[in-house]
Amino acid sequence: MASHPLIIYGITGRMGQSLVAALREGSPFHLQGAIASAGSPRLGQDAALEGAPTDIKITDENSAALPRGALALDFSTGGAVAAHARACAAAGVALLVGATGFDAEAKAQLERAAKTIAVLIAPNTSIAVAVLSRLAAEAARALGEGYDVEISEAHHRHKRDAPSGTALSLGEAIAQARAASLSEAAVFERHGVHAPRRPGSIGFSVIRAGDIVGEHTVTFAAAGERLELIHRATDRMTFARGALRASAWLIERPPGLYGMKDVVFV
Repeated sequence: MASHPLIIYGITGRMGQSLVAALREGSPFHLQGAIASAGSPRLGQDAALEGAPTDIKITDENSAALPRGALALDFSTGGAVAAHARACAAAGVALLVGATGFDAEAKAQLERAAKTIAVLIAPNTSIAVAVLSRLAAEAARALGEGYDVEISEAHHRHKRDAPSGTALSLGEAIAQARAASLSEAAVFERHGVHAPRRPGSIGFSVIRAGDIVGEHTVTFAAAGERLELIHRATDRMTFARGALRASAWLIERPPGLYGMKDVVFV
């Protein structure tokens, strides 16, 4: 099996190091580039902060070489996504974006990049979460607007964006199943005295505490009953393994914009 060069943006983060560990388990990729921000104190160090060295040194994103035929994984920060997308498009390098919290401008840049390279936007690279999204959409279609929808999520204290990208993608799947717009259906804040619940709305609630890896619950509730769909992650390795599975799928794809549902169900 051919081994493809892999570039990791955000190598010093939790997911970056989980990916290094997952590569040791075996995959059709070998680490060729380890990229951190220009101000990182880890520049010049080995990409593996623990365990056996990789012999790949951490560099800053501006000096990274992106060899054609490689694939890049972006688990950096939302603010860096647009620049990484431009670099990958210019180099002809396929890109999987696991970073969340990026803005509309970055999303537009990813869409432009997808005209020349394969781009997979994956706010959650768990295979089971892709299944959860499909189940939530099917439940929304089957139950209809007579059931209220609430999406709750919990993550570690250091996570910056809220609601999580996964929670928002679940909301998008449910809204689309109801032929609605999430921007119109979503309710992100409740405090003080407010009007009764609006029919068709999708509520979100957030927990940021401790070292919670990731939990998402979709609740459909009507008079006398409640259906809950729950995913709990206890180890980031599940996301790293899912990212490598998605990468192996993406490296064979033509230019275009993809999601985890394409990896799992197409």
